[in-house]
Amino acid sequence: MAQFFSIHPENPQLRLIQRAVDIIRSGGVIAYPTDSSYAIGCQLESRSALNRICAIRQLREKHNFTLMCKDLAQVASFGKMDNDAFRLIKALTPGPFTFVLKATKEVPRQLQHVKRKTIGVRLPDHRVADRLLNEFNEPIFSSTLILPGDQTSITDPQEIRERLEKKVDLVIDSGIIEYAPTTIIAFLEGGAEIIRQGKGVAPMLGAS
Repeated sequence: MAQFFSIHPENPQLRLIQRAVDIIRSGGVIAYPTDSSYAIGCQLESRSALNRICAIRQLREKHNFTLMCKDLAQVASFGKMDNDAFRLIKALTPGPFTFVLKATKEVPRQLQHVKRKTIGVRLPDHRVADRLLNEFNEPIFSSTLILPGDQTSITDPQEIRERLEKKVDLVIDSGIIEYAPTTIIAFLEGGAEIIRQGKGVAPMLGAS
């Protein structure tokens, strides 16, 4: 049975954030808020938790997996960035962007794209997610909370609780979050390219 924490979206209670981090460290799966939707996440090293998330979402091996990071230094440990990529990511974050980078050796093979050997990284602009990442001090493996058969993520944490209370260990309630997919920017050999226009705007790449 999942625990349920009500955490203020602007002034997160440190005591509850620390309890959430303890659940992640113990191999738990959590549902938590981001700047684009609710997501489910876990510790990168917990294979059982990773497998649980893949089962909940029914993700296939060609899915583009994402790591939530606290800062650019953490991003650099898991995704390869040249100077241009570093400057662009710095300019656009924190914010509703997913950046697709070549994975470093720190990324478990099962999380790299099976053909391209890439990984998605995010630096979210949400205070609860930010506090979680800073207290945890590691990236959180994350996936948008879109359940099989749904077209968008669940917006209401009460509904998350009802549908996932036996599948996750914690649901964080920070209010309704309307689904707005991130803008995905891939760093290819020819440079940065928007491969999905979403909530984030990158005027330097010609997005509007």
